[in-house]
Amino acid sequence: MTESRRDRYAAWGLTWLAYASYYFGRKGFSVVKSTLRHALGVSEYALGVIDTLYLAAYAFGQFASGYTGDRVGARRLIGYGLIASALACAAFGATSFAFGFGALFFVNGLAQSTGWPGTTRAMAEWTTPQNRGTVMAFWCTCYQVGSIVATDFAAYMLRKHGWRAAFFGPALAMLVVALLILFLLQQGAALPAGTEPPAAAASGDARRLAAQRAVYKNPVLWAFGASYFFIKYVRYALLFWLPYYLSATLGYAPDRAAYVSNAFEAGGIVGVIALGAFSDRVRRLSRAALSILSLLGLSLALLACAGFGAHVALTVLGLALVGALLFGPDALLSGAAAQDAAGAAAAATATGLVNGLGSLGGILEGLTLPAVSAHFGWRAMFPLLAGLAVCAALALLPATRRPDVRAALGEG
Repeated sequence: MTESRRDRYAAWGLTWLAYASYYFGRKGFSVVKSTLRHALGVSEYALGVIDTLYLAAYAFGQFASGYTGDRVGARRLIGYGLIASALACAAFGATSFAFGFGALFFVNGLAQSTGWPGTTRAMAEWTTPQNRGTVMAFWCTCYQVGSIVATDFAAYMLRKHGWRAAFFGPALAMLVVALLILFLLQQGAALPAGTEPPAAAASGDARRLAAQRAVYKNPVLWAFGASYFFIKYVRYALLFWLPYYLSATLGYAPDRAAYVSNAFEAGGIVGVIALGAFSDRVRRLSRAALSILSLLGLSLALLACAGFGAHVALTVLGLALVGALLFGPDALLSGAAAQDAAGAAAAATATGLVNGLGSLGGILEGLTLPAVSAHFGWRAMFPLLAGLAVCAALALLPATRRPDVRAALGEG
C-alpha cells in the first residue's frame, strides 16, 4: 500500500471515529429523559427547553465552525471541539437541576457544532467528485453507528450505574478520541500544507476567501439548506423523542425503549450507503433529485408507522424503513452534494451553512413538538413529520433545475 493511500485510509478512519464519538456527547440526554422526569421532577416542557437550548447553540455554532474550519484546519477544530464537549458532558452528569442542565447543554451544543464542518472538511481533502458519493456514503455511517453505540452505552450505564454515569463514561471516551485526532490526523493532498512560498500562500488565502464568499451566493446550497431545515426537524424529533415515545406511550421499559429505537439508525446505515453509492453511478439524476424521491417515500413510511401500535416487530421494521429513507438524503445533501458545490477550499463553510440552516429546524422541533403532543398526543408526531418530509422534497426543486455540479466540471 502506498503512503498516500495509507494516509487517505487513515484520515477516513480517524474522521469516521471522530464524528461517531460526537454522539457520545449528545445521546445520553435522550436516554435519561424519562429518568430525569420521574427521579428529579423535570417537566416535559423543561426537557423540551433543554433540547432547544442545545439545538440553538448547535445551529448557530455551525456557521461559525464552518468558517473557522476552513481557516484553522480540520485537526484542531475536531480535537478541541471534542475536548470541550467531553467537559460539558461530564459537568452535566454532576448537575441536579433543570437550569444547570440547560446551560451545560447549550455549551455542549457549541462544542458539538465543530463536528460536521470539521470532519467533512477533512473528507473533502481526501476525496474527489468522482468517488465522493460512494466514499461519503460509507463514511456517513459514522453517525448512525455512533448514535447506536452511544445509545446502547448510555442505556447500559443508566441501568448499571445510574443516570449520571450515562454522561461520565461517554465524556471519557470523547477525550480519548480527541487525543487521537490531535496527534494523528493529517491534512489532505487537496490542500498541501507548508509547500507554497509566501506569495503563493497569500494567493491561496485569497482563493479560499473567494470560495467561502461564493458559498453564501450559491442558490443550490441554499436549496440544500432549506430542505435540510425540514429533514433535521424530522431527524431530531425521532432521535430525541423516540425512546420517550416508546416508553411513555407504548409502555416499553426505558432501557428497552432505547434499544428498540436503534432500529431507526440501523436502517439509516443501509439508506446512507445505498443512496450515496447510487448517486455516483446514476448521473441522469442529480443528487438532489434522488433525495426528493427518498423523501417522498419517507413521508409514506412515517404515516405507516403511526398505525403500528405496540407491536415490537412492526415497530422495528417501520423505524428501520424510516431511517433508511431519511438518513440517505440527510447524508447526501449535507455531505457529498454540499462538498461538490463548494470544493475542498470551502467545504467546511458549505457544510456548516447547510447543517446550520438544517439545525434551525431542530430548534423549531424542540419548541413545537412537546406542544403538539400535549394537545394531540404523541401519536400525532408521525403525520406531522410526514408532512414535513414532503416540504423537504419540495424545497429541493430549485436545485434540480440547475446543472449537476459534477457534469458542469466535466467530471461525469
